[in-house]
Amino acid sequence: MRLWLALGAGTLAAALLTGCGGDDSNDNLPSSETPAVSGVKLNFMGRYSTGQFDESAAEIPAYDAGTQRVFVVNAQKGALDVLGMDDPANPALVDTLTTSEIAANTEVNSVAVRDGLVAVAVQAPVKTDAGYLALYDAETLELISFVEVGALPDMVAFTADGQYVLTANEGEPSDDYSVDPQGSVSVVDISDPQTPVVATADFSAYNGQEDDLRDQGVRIYGPGASAAQDLEPEYIALDGDGATAWVVLQENNALAKVDIASATVTDILPLGEKDISQDGNGFDASDDDGVINIRTFDGVVSLYLPDAIHAYSAGGETYLVTANEGDARAWGEDNDAYWGTEGAGCAGDASQGFVEEFRVKHLVHASGFDRRCGDDLPPQLRALGAGGLLNPTTFGYCGAVDGDPGDCREDDVLGRLNITWTEGYRTDGNGDPVMFTDTGVQDPAGDRIMYDTLYAYGGRSFAIWDAQGDLVWDSGDAIEQFIASDECMAGAQRNIPCADYFNSGHDEGSAFDSRSDAKGPEPEGLTLGTLGGKTFLFLGLERMGGILVYDISDPSAPVMQDYLNSREDWVTEDTESVLVSAGDLGPEGLVFIPASDSPNGKALLVVGYEVSGTTAVYEVQALRD
Repeated sequence: MRLWLALGAGTLAAALLTGCGGDDSNDNLPSSETPAVSGVKLNFMGRYSTGQFDESAAEIPAYDAGTQRVFVVNAQKGALDVLGMDDPANPALVDTLTTSEIAANTEVNSVAVRDGLVAVAVQAPVKTDAGYLALYDAETLELISFVEVGALPDMVAFTADGQYVLTANEGEPSDDYSVDPQGSVSVVDISDPQTPVVATADFSAYNGQEDDLRDQGVRIYGPGASAAQDLEPEYIALDGDGATAWVVLQENNALAKVDIASATVTDILPLGEKDISQDGNGFDASDDDGVINIRTFDGVVSLYLPDAIHAYSAGGETYLVTANEGDARAWGEDNDAYWGTEGAGCAGDASQGFVEEFRVKHLVHASGFDRRCGDDLPPQLRALGAGGLLNPTTFGYCGAVDGDPGDCREDDVLGRLNITWTEGYRTDGNGDPVMFTDTGVQDPAGDRIMYDTLYAYGGRSFAIWDAQGDLVWDSGDAIEQFIASDECMAGAQRNIPCADYFNSGHDEGSAFDSRSDAKGPEPEGLTLGTLGGKTFLFLGLERMGGILVYDISDPSAPVMQDYLNSREDWVTEDTESVLVSAGDLGPEGLVFIPASDSPNGKALLVVGYEVSGTTAVYEVQALRD
């Protein structure tokens, strides 16, 4: 009989916590005889390959210790691949779990596992419709139950006490923005897994407070959207006692704090901006200069816009760790009606989409916006004015003067950088743009908007926050600096200089510097693990690839431990043709397996790679003094 059936609701939580495993027992030696863990090192063990390149065939993994199985989201199938881990160096496909019995054409978005219970976030055939949370038996793969949750459930997580499963219901709009469902967090009581009970934490209480939220730094900017529609839950962190959740609102650059017992959003915490003018916060802004050039820029800030988040305890306090990926809204990109044409007077249809990303060089060209008609000019931007200017007081360092951006537009300065046009331009007390002439003179009859600040995407970092959303520590430019250094070596054998492929893309061959204009190495997924009483962060770099390891036991002073990138082919342009030898590209989701739960008695890290369609297994080797 499965444990969740054998136990009553009162003892289920304790059983789940026991089944999750815990700290590495250090070979079961008495603590006085056990050498302290001084750090960790990753060693590549093996992988399972779907054989599907660039099809998102391996995304989010979750592990069940009882069956020694890894459940991996395979978006290409819209299902879960079930991998046997009897031999961690050779994970093998056992079965595929589909959700067709819930509804035809449903898709799996996320998975979490607790002692034989597999919780699955299921997207409806039409993504703007309500989705589902489904519970399966990890051994038999039989469906136990399912319930309706919000639109586009994009992440699922168990509380520490095992009583609840939460889903982050992103509520993305349709591609043409004609339908924009509300974002929400479903709190599902699974005390009896056969009859789960759903409560919903939504954002309707914040409707009518959009201006106040914007003033606090929360990005509310979807066309015509209320707060409840515009806030899009992405990822969930949970405290140790099952009382509180912190939910990333990625596009909104904020966190939502949720009281789990009452299923209520109690606060929205803006994350603010990262000042790129400050030493230690620089980045490489150009993909077209042929060199590594990590530097600071006055007048440029970066929005954290994190993806993955986890909570942990240090010194009796709860801290949150975020992977600051960055993400822009881009709906209607492939719709010609949205963009319009030059011959039609640049009259794109703003009701057909919303794209906020734009290059600096196109934003502040002296000829104005219309030169981009029919190409990449969002009609919402064109409605603000005929062109953009740079504040010469701020951007004089790169040659900006009244009406002329100077060398700021050059490809080796700021020209190639992708920013959001939705923020940074000067506004009046009503929030309307202050207008200027094309020569830079403030004039209500003018047709130019003035940018005092440029807002880039993503921190290119990981950050640690306290429980109130206040920044404790940020890695600054350390990730890009490390990748650019002689110390960084890629490949499972650590024999490929990272700097030769600095800020490469995950779906390209030789692509030096190709991601510098966007979000750089793009930290996206993360997980935490405990060894020897220390807390370690495992951080996936989506574009550059590889896993960074940090000791974050002291939240104010993390220490880097290791980096391993098991991508092997960095040269062949047609990467798909060398899939077998390419290794692992595009880390998406990570799961840490403590030694006490591991099939081989060693701590492991399992990573899903969405581009290579592989699931890789690494040994987490404890280093001792």
